[in-house]
Amino acid sequence: MRTLKEAACGQTVTVVKLHGEGPVKRRIMDMGITKGVEVYVRKVAPLGDPIEVTVRGYELSLRKADAQMIEVE
Repeated sequence: MRTLKEAACGQTVTVVKLHGEGPVKRRIMDMGITKGVEVYVRKVAPLGDPIEVTVRGYELSLRKADAQMIEVE
């Protein structure tokens, strides 16, 4: 299993599954990150937090903790 947190900068990955509970999972889905969507990793901050991604044509910053809940391929 690979998570979005492990994806390299400049890589495009596809969301396989969202892990996590209730409100946290809901918030990630509300951001447009759902199963089957492509996510492009734009930048990773020097200490790894946050991760900047492009989803459905818009830019988004995610915390490492959130990125770890997103399973990708």
